[in-house]
Amino acid sequence: MGSRKCGGCLSGLLIPLALWSITVNILLYFPNGQASYASGNKLTNYVWYFEGICFSGVMMLIVAAALLVLESENNPKCCQSENCGKKYMTLLSMIFSALGIAFSGYCLVISALGLVQGPYCRTLNGWEYAFEGTAGRFLTDSSTWIQCLEPVRVVEWNIILFSILITLSGLQVMVCLIRVVIQLSKMLCGTYSVIIQPGVI
Repeated sequence: MGSRKCGGCLSGLLIPLALWSITVNILLYFPNGQASYASGNKLTNYVWYFEGICFSGVMMLIVAAALLVLESENNPKCCQSENCGKKYMTLLSMIFSALGIAFSGYCLVISALGLVQGPYCRTLNGWEYAFEGTAGRFLTDSSTWIQCLEPVRVVEWNIILFSILITLSGLQVMVCLIRVVIQLSKMLCGTYSVIIQPGVI
């Protein structure tokens, strides 16, 4: 019962994390609250991977909903044997948790790449990735940020929002990993047997 409640709490935690991911990803399309840069395709290419909206957002909401159903006391029974039903639910829970790791991990990687690449902005040489060849060194050298003339403060905008996405997706990965460990402990440590005992003849 305790592990079921713990699993339900962890699954519920994925929902606000997913909603925040969607919100932060949407903000990346509107530097300084302006939609003209998105309509003119003047944003960093990594925002078009929909990492926060789709993968760390909508897909994680689906994963969270599925896990909550599996943790519910009223979940549907897959077979007549209670032991069989528990094993089936554990297997499904591990599969959805693994999918959660994949979805949030995708968002984590893409967000990190977007952070290191830097924003697409207008410089004295026109629209370009001003920091693409710096291997992320610009992140710790704020004196170089003035190279981006437009959108105003786009460097700070990208750094803050991509960093938040990295944090949110990292937390999702951790939650899903913890869930996998919980389910493995059930199978390996004897919360219930996962081996069908042969009948006595």
